[in-house]
Amino acid sequence: MTVTVLIADDQALVRAGFRTLLGRAPDITVVGEAATGDEAVRQARAHRPDVALMDIRMPGLDGLAATERILREVPGCRVIVVTTFDTDEHVFEALRLGASGFLTKDVRADELRGAVRSVAAGGALLSPGVTRRVIEQFAHRPPRAHDAEARLSGLTPREHEILKLVAAGHSNGDIARRLFISPHTVKTHVTHLINKLGLRDRTQLAILAYETDLVRPSDR
Repeated sequence: MTVTVLIADDQALVRAGFRTLLGRAPDITVVGEAATGDEAVRQARAHRPDVALMDIRMPGLDGLAATERILREVPGCRVIVVTTFDTDEHVFEALRLGASGFLTKDVRADELRGAVRSVAAGGALLSPGVTRRVIEQFAHRPPRAHDAEARLSGLTPREHEILKLVAAGHSNGDIARRLFISPHTVKTHVTHLINKLGLRDRTQLAILAYETDLVRPSDR
């Protein structure tokens, strides 16, 4: 199966670099490029890529607004935010809007290709993609409304346990070993949690866990 990718960045050299790195993978095809957020939305509508690599700071419609529109208008597309600094204050908001994770622009070729494949398959970049500093930003944001905490109150003890481990950045295999259950059972629990809480993916599970104080940065 070929993964299709849209590259959105206002720097032509960055777009060319990502296109070259991704083009070396036989299972990844770049179907479009965009230099602005508006163009990214148009390209996403036209090509319906599996993954969009989205720069945050672009002229006109920025990457945050473009991310929100693409996720709303092209349901099958997943977004990876690309930023110069992993401390960028906008990364948190992009993840909250539904981005599946983020990468810095100095990402290695194998990390870039692995991230694209993982996100296209429904995964999320939690570890090491989401750094400790970004996780700490989660903890310093105002608490979520009571409805979010009410949703968590409806979880079973096992679901709470798995949610905490997901938020701490553990893979399904790690969680399975810790809880003495199969990876398939963990995957089933995670999928059920995402659906039960009305979220998009593991990244949003982690954000909810930190914002409701279920997990703290020290738990990592």
